[in-house]
Amino acid sequence: MTDRPYFKNAKALAITVLLWTAISALGALQTYSDNLRVGRSSHYPTLLVTWFIEYALPLIALSAGLSAALARWPALIRRPRNVVALFLGLVLVFQPAQWTYMAWLRGYLHIASLDDARQLLLKMLLVGWFSTTGTFAAILAIAYFRQARERELAWQRSQTDMLNLRLALEEQRMLALCAQLEPHFLFNALNAISALVRGGDKPLALGGIGRLSDLLRYALAASGRNTATVADELRFVHDYLALQRLRYGDRLRVHIDGDGDLLHDVACPPLLLQPLIENALRHDLDCHEGPSDIRLSFARDGDTLSVRVTNPISAQASPNPGTGLGLANTRDRLRLMHEGASLRAAAHDGRFVAEVRLPLVD
Repeated sequence: MTDRPYFKNAKALAITVLLWTAISALGALQTYSDNLRVGRSSHYPTLLVTWFIEYALPLIALSAGLSAALARWPALIRRPRNVVALFLGLVLVFQPAQWTYMAWLRGYLHIASLDDARQLLLKMLLVGWFSTTGTFAAILAIAYFRQARERELAWQRSQTDMLNLRLALEEQRMLALCAQLEPHFLFNALNAISALVRGGDKPLALGGIGRLSDLLRYALAASGRNTATVADELRFVHDYLALQRLRYGDRLRVHIDGDGDLLHDVACPPLLLQPLIENALRHDLDCHEGPSDIRLSFARDGDTLSVRVTNPISAQASPNPGTGLGLANTRDRLRLMHEGASLRAAAHDGRFVAEVRLPLVD
């Protein structure tokens, strides 16, 4: 990798030499044609060598030197005044040097008088201005193009890095939310089994442990993926309710409506429904001795699926049942999954309503 800049510079130099060789070939051909037209004897290879030595070599040196300088110090052309200074240096330093070089090759340096000097200056003023200025402009344009391209590539890399960082942060946040949710669910499930153990009902306790194993197997599998289907989550809720029924018995009553084939096609975060049911249990059955009245419903509303979990608000319930860990985590996980997904939780007509809206993606 350390040799890459040298190969890049060598390639640029080779292209420059080839370009000016081609220009010299065209110039020599034009001179050869003009000589033939006026009947002057000429030899094309000699003209080609003359063009290359007199015109191409100085401009190759200018192109290579200016390109190397701009690559090494790109700040030289970041301000207009720097560009003007470079051009003045070209006029005051390179142009006289080129004139002197060409005069030396042509044998014009034998100056015997002021008139000879004046004649030499007039000859040199007619030589090299266009090619030198054009070379400067071309190198300048190439340098600006490279800088613009490098800025664009740097911007694209920064955007890619930013997106990757954002994705990594969102994934870590999702994992953190799942890590908070799973111990919370496990704690409540173990409480249900411990109640059976304390009550001395070992067969039911063993059955509860088996159901808990099934639930944990699904929870572990769900934690390894970003999405599930509502149908999968509903099956998980049925298993969870079966485990909780070991604790609450006939007091646990949950009415489920609208569980059709549509649920198999709707994506949602893993472990979505269980925290909502758990929250309803906590603020219904745990607040009184009678049976529960928990309702879970699914309904299509335009291009979204509405999932509603409701439970009656008891006088013994906490003042704000919508601030539990499960609801807070569920709201965050929905937001991370899809910007159109949402969770609203509020009291309405004597019941606490948690409504999840999931977009239906074709």
